[in-house]
Amino acid sequence: MTTPTGKPLPGDHLDAAANSLDTITTEANQPDGHTKSHGLHVPGNHEKAHGLFRSVFPYSSLQDFENEWHLGNYVIDRQTGKKTFEPMSIYVRVGMHLLYYGSEQEKALHWKRTLALLKDQSEKMGRQYDDPASVQHIQPFIDSFELQDGMQEMVQPDPTKYATFNTFFAREIKESARPIAEPDNAKVVSSPADCRLTAFTTVDMATKYWIKGYGFTLPRLLGSEALAQQFDGGSVVIARLAPQDYHRWHSPTAGHVESITDIPGTYYTVNPQAINEPGTLDVFCENKRSVMILKRTATGSPVAIIAVGAMLVGSIKYNQGIQQGVDVRRGQCLGAFYYGGSTVIVLYPRGEVVMDEDVVKNSIEEKCETVVKVGWRVGAGPQ
Repeated sequence: MTTPTGKPLPGDHLDAAANSLDTITTEANQPDGHTKSHGLHVPGNHEKAHGLFRSVFPYSSLQDFENEWHLGNYVIDRQTGKKTFEPMSIYVRVGMHLLYYGSEQEKALHWKRTLALLKDQSEKMGRQYDDPASVQHIQPFIDSFELQDGMQEMVQPDPTKYATFNTFFAREIKESARPIAEPDNAKVVSSPADCRLTAFTTVDMATKYWIKGYGFTLPRLLGSEALAQQFDGGSVVIARLAPQDYHRWHSPTAGHVESITDIPGTYYTVNPQAINEPGTLDVFCENKRSVMILKRTATGSPVAIIAVGAMLVGSIKYNQGIQQGVDVRRGQCLGAFYYGGSTVIVLYPRGEVVMDEDVVKNSIEEKCETVVKVGWRVGAGPQ
């Protein structure tokens, strides 16, 4: 059954997308399931995506579809200033169109069946990638995303030494490969991840230019009204990790771990187009996440580091020894995300940090993420 415009009604739409997601995640378990010509990481603008998209969305040609829907995001390389287009993987695109566009799809967000679908698919991927047989996906993934050179930065550079795909996905990097900027300057704060980063001088600026979903508030994000008051008017960094990125997160500043609170949630995609679309449900406050509060060594002020899971993310795991009561260094690895994209949000109190001008400009004027690496400077305390 369809609407008068030919669009599927929510039940049909959900059935089609559920079947498509299941097909994609099942194909991911095939030997070529991690290449850009098959499986999860077929770009959304690839011809192979055409047949699958038509099973979910009625359109006559891939060109018509591309004209109506965005199929990727522009990012800015911080070192070169060059803006490039990154096609979105097919599994993200299917989930996006099911969950985030149009009034009927917005209603579908609230369905228990939708939540169960995302949970089931994420857990399915977790089981597949914890299976020793999943090692067959490692080399195709490396080849597809041209990661071979970067493997030399890893503690274990030999892809054949990983026991499962998930252990490879959460691979550990050599500390020497990600030195922190200005190590003797305690005022500096760093990127928490190899990521596509946005930064805003206040949370209000973030909601004006980037976080457009309804329902976003600091109390909901942090799970505490009292805690949220400490960051009222403060600055925010949003670090999005794409599947091909090194998938651990690090401390942006030195401090003492005051608390760690896990908040249950679901598994929506954290792609920028889901975050930027007005009228959609805010995914940061809906997704599974873990909130760490640091007492900053340099100033004694609180810093919130929120690790947010996303579509097909199996788990969020802290490194051994990272717990309440310990001290951490700027640049120290805190934990790892297992398969899928994910995000780290860092909150600073009002007046604590001045964000670097270039990343703020890219975020507000260009409405683009900036590609950065762990340890790179993104701001500093006022002089």
